[in-house]
This record gives sequence, structure tokens and C-alpha cells, in this order.
Amino acid sequence: MHANLTHPGISRRTALQAGAVGLLGLGMGDLAALRAASSNKGKAKACIYIFLSGGLAQHDSFDPKPDAPDGIRGEFKPIATRTPGVHVVEHLPMLAARSDRWAMVRSLTHKTNDHSAGHLFMLTGRSTLPIGFNGNKPGPDDWPAIASVVKAVSASTNNLPPAVVLPDKNVHNSGRVLPGQFAGHMGRHRDPWFIEASPFAPAAYGAFPEYEFDHQDRPFGKQRRKWHLPSLDLPQEVGKTRFDDRLSLLKRIDGQRRSLDISGEAGRFSAYHAGAVSLLGERRVRAAFDVLRDDPRTLDRYGRNSFGYSLLMARRLVEAGVSLVQVNLGNNETWDTHGNAFPHLKDKLLPPTDRSLSALLDDLHDTGLLDTTLVVMAGEFGRTPRITRLPEHYKLAGRDHWGSVQTVFFAGGGVKGGTVVGSSDKIGGYPATSPQTPENMAATIYQSLGIPKSAAWLDAENRPHSIYHGEPIFA
Repeated sequence: MHANLTHPGISRRTALQAGAVGLLGLGMGDLAALRAASSNKGKAKACIYIFLSGGLAQHDSFDPKPDAPDGIRGEFKPIATRTPGVHVVEHLPMLAARSDRWAMVRSLTHKTNDHSAGHLFMLTGRSTLPIGFNGNKPGPDDWPAIASVVKAVSASTNNLPPAVVLPDKNVHNSGRVLPGQFAGHMGRHRDPWFIEASPFAPAAYGAFPEYEFDHQDRPFGKQRRKWHLPSLDLPQEVGKTRFDDRLSLLKRIDGQRRSLDISGEAGRFSAYHAGAVSLLGERRVRAAFDVLRDDPRTLDRYGRNSFGYSLLMARRLVEAGVSLVQVNLGNNETWDTHGNAFPHLKDKLLPPTDRSLSALLDDLHDTGLLDTTLVVMAGEFGRTPRITRLPEHYKLAGRDHWGSVQTVFFAGGGVKGGTVVGSSDKIGGYPATSPQTPENMAATIYQSLGIPKSAAWLDAENRPHSIYHGEPIFA
């Protein structure tokens, strides 16, 4: 299938040509026209969407309920943030000290407690299941991921793809690839670019190697996984449809580079093509992805683990011009804390999240990028108000899946810090005020990036598909 963007005021021909442009394609004049016609009216130029696969417990993070009965409130104490009257749990002290830079929605809700459906809902911004949905694998008729939509409607900058997912795909410990993270019925050529810096390991959870753990406290060797410099292979639509194989692509690039050097007529060679040469051929570009070589002080601030490395790479990609970076902060349903929840949240999950996310906010603020970069953090659902026990699997208590309410974190991109939208009820089980949906969360991202509400993409039969399915949360 062939997905394209259309906007009022742009001819269908221009939209089709712009949508057909690949990383090394022609028709850049059409893409420039599309960019001008859909001028960014949002406050952000980029979005970092942090996804917590498994589901973060709202009670044990951003929506503590200290006055709730035993069996609901949990083991963590609330602490005051910099925002008067707003509290988070004691294991998020760095974020608490920076609450003037972030906001939260405590009332996002949908109707599934299933991991696969929840991933689809929260990664696509659609809270209904498509026809033929199969929770065991992604399908060609699934709703397109938010990252795929942004890719389809955004121009490339510095020849980096507009939408990137890192450090790996969302994969269950059984090896099942979770739905919702691909282009679905947009067509595979609209899949985001997956930067694989963290190979899948079935029994590994958390911010390895520093905070790696097993939910059932089973023994395992140290450093089951290693962070490595990701492959910079081009996205599928470039590497496979425009060239027969990788070797022919590199030969062509080498030839173009030699031609430039010999003729001295670089002005005749589009900057877009020159950028593609740089992406694949320049050592400095590869070095930009090698976060392990960053300043030791920077690595210490972010944390020398996969959470820190991922958010540091996301910041670099935003600086380089990527429109949307989805960061899977913990694969293998890392946040699925059915049991042993409180020691693992306290010692393994909240500390690296607190550190790395605070470092990201600091860097975006200090470089002036926070105003133009929206940061969103959510999981596929929240967790049950009542603490549960599964003694056959876990020594200690936890919480089960709960789609009825979760807290979603927002920062930057014009969102006013210190803001709390909505609330959950006294036991943190359901929205009490201002219920929000995955559609509203996605609309917030789209609006912030300047995507018009009237925008649509065209399928192979030239049928328009709306991008917005809800209203932005922050007016």
C-alpha cells in the first residue's frame, strides 16, 4: 500500500509527489512546497515519546494515595514537588525538584487490561481494536503507530528519517513482537526507523547492565545484554525499493562522492543527497550515535545504563532534526510489576528513570530546546488500585493490569510546567475529573508538531484517512 499526505490548499499531485519522496529520492521541490503549505503552527519542532512497556503503577509513581486504605496505598511515601500541593513518591526526588518543567495528566483512560491491545492503543492513539486484530503479532490492518503518522507527514532534516524508535522493538519475553509500533494499514514503507542498539534477551528486564533484574528474582549472569553502536542501515523503503542491495547503494554513494570531488560543482548536487552521503559514509555521523564515547560527566548525569543511553541518544537525534523519537524505556514488559513490585520499583526502575529523565529535561532546558521539544511518557495502562499477591510466581506483592486510569507525563513543547490535568478517584482506580483518552494524547503530539487538524493521508485507493481522532489535552 502507498500512504500519502494531503492538506487543504495543496494539489493532490503535490501531496502524492511529496509522499513518494524517499531518503535518496527526487522531487525535493514538491517536499519543500508541502513543508511550506503545512507551516508549523505548534510550539514544538520535535517530540520524544517515552514508552514504559508493561505499565507503570500510578499509585507508586506520580499519583500517590497516602490516605487510601491498607492494600491500596502501597509502601512508598509521598514527597512534595517544587509545585505547591503536588506530590510524587519518594523515589522520584530529582523529578520532584524539577516539577516546574513538567506537567502530568492523572486521568488517561481506556478499556483494556491486555498488554497487546494496550500497546496498540497507546502507541497508535486509537482506543478501539481494528478488524482482524491479532494480539500475538502485528497485522497489516492495524492502526498506524503515532511514529508512522509523524513520519508520513514530516519532512526529513539532515537526511535523518523523521521518526525513529530506539533502542529496540517492543518484544515479549516469549519472542512475540507486540503490535502497535508499526505502520499497519499505511503500508510497511511507513514503518518508523528502528535503531537496534539493544539486542533482545528473553529473561532480561530493566536498565542493563547497572539495574538489570528479573521479576521473579531468578538468578542470572551479569550483563546478559550489551549496549552497542546501532546499525545505520537505511529504512526499508530506501534500502530495498530504491536499490537492489546494500552494496549497490554504497557503490552509488561512493560514485556520487567522487563525482563531487572531481567536478567541484557541489552546488548542482542537492543538499538532500549530500546529507544521505554523510549519513552512511561519514565517521562523524556514526560517532554521533555512539553515546558510550560521550563526555564521562554527561554519562554520569544520564546514568551508565540503557535508560540513560537511550534518552541521551534521543536528545542527540532531536538536535539533529528528527521530528519524533520513540524511546522504549525498558523492553520485555519491564514495568509489568505483578509481584516483588516495591523492591524492584525502589531499587531497579524508578532510580534510573528519575536520573535519566531529569538529565534530559536539564539538557533540553539549558540548550533552549525544551520550548520546542515535547516530551511524553506513558505505558500501555496503569495498575490495579488493590495490591495483589501471586505466591506461585512471586515472593512479594504487586499490582495487576489496569486500563481504567494511568498518569501520563508531559514536558516542553509549550506545555506549562507544574500543571496537573485531571485526577483519579480516592483509590486511584478511575478518572474523577477530566478523563482523557489515547486519542487525546496523540492529538496533543500532532498539534504540538504543527500537523493541521484537517490533515489526512491517502491509501492506495486514494481514500483519505484522518490523522486526528481526539482533541489536544493542552489548549
